[in-house]
Amino acid sequence: MSEKKILVDVQELRTYFPIQGGVVRKTIGHVHAVEDVSFQIREQETFGLVGESGCGKSTTGRTLLRLIQPTAGRVLFDGVDLSALSKEEMRKKRRDMQLVFQDPYASLNPRMTVRRLLEEPLVTHFTLTQGELEEKVSWIAQAVGLAPEQLERYPHQFSGGQRQRISIARALVTKPRFVVADEPVSALDVSIQAQILNLLMGLQQELKLSYLFISHDLNVVRHISDRVGVMYLGRLVESGPTEEVYLRPVHPYTQALLSAIPKRDPSQEKQRIHLEGDVPSPADPPKGCAFHDRCPRCMDICRQQVPPETEPEPGHRVRCHLVQGA
Repeated sequence: MSEKKILVDVQELRTYFPIQGGVVRKTIGHVHAVEDVSFQIREQETFGLVGESGCGKSTTGRTLLRLIQPTAGRVLFDGVDLSALSKEEMRKKRRDMQLVFQDPYASLNPRMTVRRLLEEPLVTHFTLTQGELEEKVSWIAQAVGLAPEQLERYPHQFSGGQRQRISIARALVTKPRFVVADEPVSALDVSIQAQILNLLMGLQQELKLSYLFISHDLNVVRHISDRVGVMYLGRLVESGPTEEVYLRPVHPYTQALLSAIPKRDPSQEKQRIHLEGDVPSPADPPKGCAFHDRCPRCMDICRQQVPPETEPEPGHRVRCHLVQGA
């Protein structure tokens, strides 16, 4: 069986935000939100991105879609460099690249009915007759589990789970090829989370979608992802096939994260790895390895040099000097 084609290729992506101060609002520094991030997403694959709050996950996702301009690096979508596209070319490309937001209530216009919310992206990107418009809206509503009478209601008349279904429908109504799902279930009850995850996985098979799935919930990411990347302070410190990373984590930060997952059986003993100190500020990242001041296995070289990316197993990539010294 041949390997699937690469759809999204992220190459050494950097995203910095200026810090301004003084009377004339002069730039006095930068927040290093995303620092030298590289990964690939293949067709019909889900790449999970995990890490603590503020590590740069959401900024990475929005930079991929060029909702935020990258400071450096490239994002290739189906071989096309998105940074080289004009505004009009990028507008046309957006029908193939969509975003599902964390908070569906904030992302849906409260003055628009569900029907109008679903029609808007179609009117923006396509020239359709009224009959074609109604057909496509009915199709996506049925696909996400919305009844026909619900199309005439407003967002505030729905529960959180139903609003997220509307948000997903709005993202998928143009039949995109790639979707960034930014914490799509974190605001929902556990039982509703399962429904939305199963919906996303079912639609992926039906529509042949590729996902970048962003979450801080390690169990959710393991359930939905084919491959996973672990971010710390803007850097991708470990990535690889999901089960490989979860069962054989190499980076000390990944090991600490996974040790925090609760055991289903409370009688099983579990050794929790406690990290000392706080996450450094992305406005003043430490020299060398970004994790060195919290790492229980820190060496002198960690304080001086940024670790290069290595591949201890095929497809399993790590940025850690411990792997170098092994």
